[in-house]
Amino acid sequence: MSTTQKRRIGADILLPFILIALVFGCLFWQKYYEARQISDIPAKKNGELSTRKILLFFADEYSNLAREAREIEATGDRAVFARAVLDELFSGPVGDLDPVVPEWTDINHVRIENDTAVVDLGKDFSESLPSGSSSEMLAVYAVVNTICINIPDIRHVKITLDGNQNSHLRHLDLSGLLEPDYSLEKQPAVQDQQELKQGMQ
Repeated sequence: MSTTQKRRIGADILLPFILIALVFGCLFWQKYYEARQISDIPAKKNGELSTRKILLFFADEYSNLAREAREIEATGDRAVFARAVLDELFSGPVGDLDPVVPEWTDINHVRIENDTAVVDLGKDFSESLPSGSSSEMLAVYAVVNTICINIPDIRHVKITLDGNQNSHLRHLDLSGLLEPDYSLEKQPAVQDQQELKQGMQ
């Protein structure tokens, strides 16, 4: 058998495997993207409540923030929606991720002031956190990132503890406005986040 014939046989065998790999790769990427995108608010159908997909931030096995998608009831009130999103965050993950905020911490209230969400938590938020600056960072930015990615016109989050405007954790100052920090994810998804915002407009 000539070298040319061997190459043709090799190509005939290899080509189907490449095509199969491409098909499975495309299917995997589509499922990965859909799991991380926020859908538009659907219209109500037959009296059923409309739902909306949201993203929550928990911790992966490497102690980085990671996203988990789920659906909640849709509402046009930003403060009510932000409160509902935080309720889901504080109730913990349903998948393989780990919680980063103390479960069932009291959420006293959430209000929206222009492009800022003011979140007043109970003092048990700080008292129940594991010691260490990294634990505080993950908990605080799980709250900030979760609000900002689900409500794109919110650019800052102010966290207060039982109404104290100048709250401090052991290692982290909460007295100022906080912006989202997606670099705390293992693979920062800034481009994905921008695409999600465009899809919401």
